[in-house]
Amino acid sequence: MTVSEQNDMAGWPPEGTVFPVSHIDLAVLPGEHPFHLRELTAVRENWAREVHANPALFDGRMVFQHHVSIWDGVVKGEAYIAPFSTFLWWRKQRAQGGFHLFAFAVAISSDGALIAIRMAPHTANPGQVYCAAGSMDESDIVDGHCDVEGNMRREVLEETGLDLDDAVVEPGYYGTHLNRSVTLFRIFRFPWTAEDMLRRIEAHMLVSEEDEVDGAVAIRSADPSAHHYSAAMLPILAWYFGGDK
Repeated sequence: MTVSEQNDMAGWPPEGTVFPVSHIDLAVLPGEHPFHLRELTAVRENWAREVHANPALFDGRMVFQHHVSIWDGVVKGEAYIAPFSTFLWWRKQRAQGGFHLFAFAVAISSDGALIAIRMAPHTANPGQVYCAAGSMDESDIVDGHCDVEGNMRREVLEETGLDLDDAVVEPGYYGTHLNRSVTLFRIFRFPWTAEDMLRRIEAHMLVSEEDEVDGAVAIRSADPSAHHYSAAMLPILAWYFGGDK
C-alpha cells in the first residue's frame, strides 16, 4: 500500500473488524466519477471481455464512491453515478480513487438463523452467498444523498419477497471493511422460523421477475467453509455467531 493510499484511509478501523456506526452521510455529486474518466478506454475494453464471457451482464448505472472516511463511528462519502462496467474494471484492481460501499439487512429468523441468498450462475458474483443486497443506484438517492435504509428495503423485497417492516429492527448500524469495500449492516429479526422464511423466499422466486437469486440458505454458525461466502460476509458471521455481539 502506498503512502497516499494509507492517507486515503487514515484513521479507519482494522480490516475485517466490526465497528458501531453512529452516523452515515453519503453524498452523491453531479458529474462524472474521476476514475471513470481516467480509465474510460480500459473500462470499455474490459466490458467487451466481460460480456463475451457472460452475455447476461447489464451495464446499469450505480452509485460508485470516490472518497470515503470512517472516523469515530461516522461514515462519510462522496460518490458519483457511474456505469456498472466502470465498477467491474475498478473491482479487478481495487485502485485508489474508488470505494465500493453497500448495505446488508441482516435477516435473523425466530430460531436464530441468519438468512442469506445464493447468487445465480449468470450474475457478476456467481454462486456467492451473502445477505440479500445490491449496489445503490439512482432510485436510492434522496436530496442528493444515499438512502441506505431505502436501498435495503428495496433489495430485500425484490430478491426475497420479505418486507423489512415485518421485522423488529435492532437500534444502530454496524460496519466492516476489506480491500476498499465497505459494508454497512443492521440486524432485522423476523417473527418466523428459518424453515418458514426459506419457504417464503422459494415461493417468491417462483413468481418474481428477479432472476439473480439461485436460492436461499439458513446459516447457523461462523464456519467460513459452510458455503461459498462473499468475503464481506465473513467478519459479520464471526461477529454474530462468535459471541462478540
